[in-house]
Amino acid sequence: MTSRSCPCGLPRTYEECCGRFHSGAAAAPTAEALMRSRYAAFVRQDEKYLLRTWHPRTRPASVDFDPGMRWTGLEILETGDGSAFHSAGTVTFRASYRGGSLHERSRFERVDGAWVYVDGDFIQ
Repeated sequence: MTSRSCPCGLPRTYEECCGRFHSGAAAAPTAEALMRSRYAAFVRQDEKYLLRTWHPRTRPASVDFDPGMRWTGLEILETGDGSAFHSAGTVTFRASYRGGSLHERSRFERVDGAWVYVDGDFIQ
């Protein structure tokens, strides 16, 4: 096991944090946890996890990774619902990359009990 910190920004190792979701050993318990794990999957270019956690009605056939993209941090700005007691939720975040940032309000739903990403709106 490595002591590398998780790309999602929480003060845990990758294995203790998003790595357990990526491997399938655990499921993200909240929409925010899924958002963080999906960011970490983009950092690690884990297409299998990203597609598995994308809502079936909005899932693309594949994920196109920009080989020059270097993600540098994630900031969760706001969450709406998305807990164990909800069937839907939103997460507004800013994902920084070398040279800029992406600001989005993402929508999540539960499908067969598991949180999945539906879609999002970019914020200027």
